[in-house]
Amino acid sequence: MDVAAGWEWDDTLFSGTAAYYRRGRLPYAPGLADVLARALGLDGRGRLLDVGCGPGTLGLGMAHLFSEIVGVDPDGGMLAEAARGAAEHGVTGKARWVRARAEELPAGLGTFTVAAFGQSFHWMDRDLVAATVRAMLRPGGALVHVSDLKTEVRTVDGLPHPAVPYAAIEELIRHYLGPVRRAGRGVLPQGTPGGEAAVLARAGFSGPRRHVVPGGQALERTGDDVVAWVFSMSFSAPHLFGPRRDDFEADLRRLLREASPSDRFSERQPSTEVFVWGEGSAAS
Repeated sequence: MDVAAGWEWDDTLFSGTAAYYRRGRLPYAPGLADVLARALGLDGRGRLLDVGCGPGTLGLGMAHLFSEIVGVDPDGGMLAEAARGAAEHGVTGKARWVRARAEELPAGLGTFTVAAFGQSFHWMDRDLVAATVRAMLRPGGALVHVSDLKTEVRTVDGLPHPAVPYAAIEELIRHYLGPVRRAGRGVLPQGTPGGEAAVLARAGFSGPRRHVVPGGQALERTGDDVVAWVFSMSFSAPHLFGPRRDDFEADLRRLLREASPSDRFSERQPSTEVFVWGEGSAAS
């Protein structure tokens, strides 16, 4: 398994997080769909494969650029949220949600113009998935890897509310769950892997072309939003706390009230980093 030595994926990885995901996670930077449309020449035709789609955040944001989107995820709760999101966006007729692990592809799903990974590739057997997905792309197709830009510093200088006390939240999580990062039934002492460029090059992809969609927009978050963020993360999923879940939430809310008695926090929208890889048999 590529993710980390001694760790194996299990179906509790994001168990119970789906209900918190859309509220808790910050959105991708505005303009992401426009950047992808220009970079990939998207015109409302073609098919999108959203691998590890979660609640459909990435695929639904790009639905207008394709004739069909297919989201694949092993978590049934996530797919239920994705279906709700598709209904809200009015795209139920062009969206399909498939419960499967990425390692189970191609799963009879056919070929695609674009395959997208929104901060999901690191959970997979990456060499296997990269090779399979490349074979599922039409000639001239592309693999798109999307994530928050990790290298920027985002301050709340000039914004009206305190910053989310992330360091204190992480310390509280460690107090309850121990010092080593949890992931499903196992742990990730070294965190999740990087180096996806080498993986994709080995699989025969060409590129990448890098695009940064600028963030920085001022956001306002409530205590409930921050609690949802905590429970949307694999390393602090609700089930990990067992019978102490309510105690943890009470302590978390106390921490947040102390940080901001008004129950309001300021944050800046992260920038979004996009790597576009060609499937290799045509120029990209």
